[in-house]
Amino acid sequence: MAYKNPLMPFSPPQPARDAELSADLAAFIESDRFPCVGAKSALGLDQVSSVEAGDFLSDEGDLLMHQQLSQFGRELDPQAMPFKTFVCGFDHAPVMDESTFETALWERLQRLHEIDRQHGVEWAENVSHDPASANFGLSLNCVAYFVIGLHPGASRAARRFCRPALVFNSHDQFEQLRADGRYQALQKVIREKEIDVNGSINPMIGTHGQGNQAAQYSGRQVGDDWECPFQFREPKQA
Repeated sequence: MAYKNPLMPFSPPQPARDAELSADLAAFIESDRFPCVGAKSALGLDQVSSVEAGDFLSDEGDLLMHQQLSQFGRELDPQAMPFKTFVCGFDHAPVMDESTFETALWERLQRLHEIDRQHGVEWAENVSHDPASANFGLSLNCVAYFVIGLHPGASRAARRFCRPALVFNSHDQFEQLRADGRYQALQKVIREKEIDVNGSINPMIGTHGQGNQAAQYSGRQVGDDWECPFQFREPKQA
C-alpha cells in the first residue's frame, strides 16, 4: 500500500528511466575499474534492483525511494541469496564536488528516516542509530543498510559513476558472509582489485563493523574529527 505522507508528493516509477539506469549500472559494474566482486555476482544473478528517483538535490523522489526500498527489504533473505543490492539512481546533473555530494547524500538519507519516523517505524534492532558508532547502520522500515554513494565527481574510480546514485546493502548480508567464513576472502579480492585500479586501498572503506561506518558512505576522505550530519529522531507515536 502506498504511503500517504504530507511531507512530499508521490511520483510513480517510470519504466523507461528505470531501464536506462539499469543499463548504466550494468556497464559500470561490469567494467574493470569496478572492484566489488559481490556486486558483479549480484548482477550476474539478476539480483541488482534499482529505481530512478529524479533530482538528487530535491525531495521529489524520496517517497518513491522509501516505498521501493521497503519492498526490497521485505523480500530480503540473506541466507538464500547473499549478494543482493538496491540502487537509487538520480538524474544526470552537473558534476558535484565530493563535499557537495556528501551533503546531498545525508539530506536524502535524513528524509528517508523522516518518512519512517512519521509512520512510527522503529529503528532496526541489529544496528545503532548513533552515526558515531562502529555499529551504525541506516534503518529503513526496520531493515539495516550500509549505504555507498556514487557520483561523477568521486576521486576514486570505484565510486565514479555517470550520475549520482545510492547503493543499499543489508547489514544482514554482511553478517551472513562473515558467518559463512566468506567475508575476509571477499574483502581480500576487492582490495587487490582496488590496488590494481587506483594504486592503493580506499582509505575510507574499512572492515564491516569496525571504525566509523557513516564516514564511509559518501566516499569522501575525511579525518577523525568528521561529524556526521545525520540526526536520529524517535518515531511518532500513534
